[in-house]
Amino acid sequence: MTMGPVRYAMIGGGEGAFIGPVHRTAAAIAGNCRLVAGALSADPQKARRSGAAVGLAPERTYDDYEAMIAGELALPESERAEFVAIVTPNHVHAPAAIAAMEAGFPVLTDKPLADTMAAARQILEAARRTGALLGITHTYLGYPMVRQARELVESGELGAVRRVAVRYTQGWLARAEDGVGKQAEWRTDPARSGIAGAFGDIGTHAFNLVEFMTGERMTRIAAELRAAVPGRALDDDGMAMFHLSGGGRGTLVASQICVGDANGLAISIWGERGAVHWEQEHPNHLRLARRGEPEQLWTPGVDRGYLGDAAMVATRLPSGHPEGYLEAFANIYHDFALAVRGEVACLPAYAGLDAGMAHMAFVEAAHASSESGASWVNIEELP
Repeated sequence: MTMGPVRYAMIGGGEGAFIGPVHRTAAAIAGNCRLVAGALSADPQKARRSGAAVGLAPERTYDDYEAMIAGELALPESERAEFVAIVTPNHVHAPAAIAAMEAGFPVLTDKPLADTMAAARQILEAARRTGALLGITHTYLGYPMVRQARELVESGELGAVRRVAVRYTQGWLARAEDGVGKQAEWRTDPARSGIAGAFGDIGTHAFNLVEFMTGERMTRIAAELRAAVPGRALDDDGMAMFHLSGGGRGTLVASQICVGDANGLAISIWGERGAVHWEQEHPNHLRLARRGEPEQLWTPGVDRGYLGDAAMVATRLPSGHPEGYLEAFANIYHDFALAVRGEVACLPAYAGLDAGMAHMAFVEAAHASSESGASWVNIEELP
């Protein structure tokens, strides 16, 4: 086995980007990854400036991802990047991921998997054809208390899941003038984002959390999506009812026009005997409630003997030392790097292709339902 940190190259995430620096910081926290190359912008000049700013060697700073893939392949195997991270707008995910996989590189891509279902299927076909490893950064799978909640549901502690309520509310696109700037412009542009706005951007996180924590598939959906701000081409606000494969029912809200809300992701799961409640803005608190018993507040920490294995491996610090967004992202990079080297993590923190295709099917079904007047639509099975 190759020794030392796993070397990776990044596509996107240069000047003015939010998520690129998050990925790089998280990879550094993971401790088993090292950035060695990048095509950090579609603008060659920005790409070179961005590469210099993060300390990349000039010869490993490329003008575009095609040049990066070719340049890395030309290097000795002991020096080239071992996987590629994609942190671009949605419409670049498919061509960049397919090119990297065809060249033999594992790929870790930001969510959603692609801008369209057709593009997602092309990624799926390329992964099957090449046998390449592909992971998706659904950040919230890396939180210890999310993983503990999943274990409580899976163990039967709550009984059969009866109802789920999940919401992801933000206020950063509440006004028409909020739709300008690098982060907003591509998210509100169908050519770069896809058929959905808020439901594709943050609704996919809410959907993924439901399926991960319950261990069930979302099978049917009735959704209403809208552009609350006049003139927007994509939804900035939406809600849905859904059915789960185990018979439970739920509601999902995804909105970016909720004034005053920052990153309001929260989920409640009610079973026959108990319930769990988790909020992303208070990620170290998992509330467990059972009928006729005092409510419990579970918290992470390496000294918390009551936590399960999946939560413990995602925990770095003693109790009372908060861990959050960057640490959750770090768990994704840590586990993906292990997989690149052929090791198996305990419940990997990154999402796989099945989850990626499922969230694409969710977006398609939500859009179709809304277009037909919020009628019930079956969420397609995986191809």
